[in-house]
Amino acid sequence: MKPVLLDTGAIVALLDPSDSFHQRCAEALAGITASLVTCEPVIAECCHLLRGLQGAAHAVLQSVATREFSIPKGLADSVPHVRRILTKYRDHKIDLADAFLVHLADEFTTGDILTVDSDFRFYRWGRNNPFRVLVPLD
Repeated sequence: MKPVLLDTGAIVALLDPSDSFHQRCAEALAGITASLVTCEPVIAECCHLLRGLQGAAHAVLQSVATREFSIPKGLADSVPHVRRILTKYRDHKIDLADAFLVHLADEFTTGDILTVDSDFRFYRWGRNNPFRVLVPLD
């Protein structure tokens, strides 16, 4: 079974009950049986965004430590691929975390993603495959 990619906004929404996407992300996560994969920039973004919510950054790090979601590729080994994606979408102002997730989609041949970021409707993985956003955004 191919993994599901996990983006910053979904993690933040899952840990913050006041987030407007909390319920939608929780319901989407409940329906996933595949493993969850993410990247170092997503973890950094989450810890930054959740710094005001007591215990949330620790929960993110605990999820990494217990392999609730995994980080299968390090940034150092992925720089050429991520740089190419950053260049491809420079006019769209793609950030590092999104570019790394596009790279992971290529690596794992999957476009399934837990995200609240509508940019993933625009990004493509592989030759020109659309992402399948698992959280209803409308």
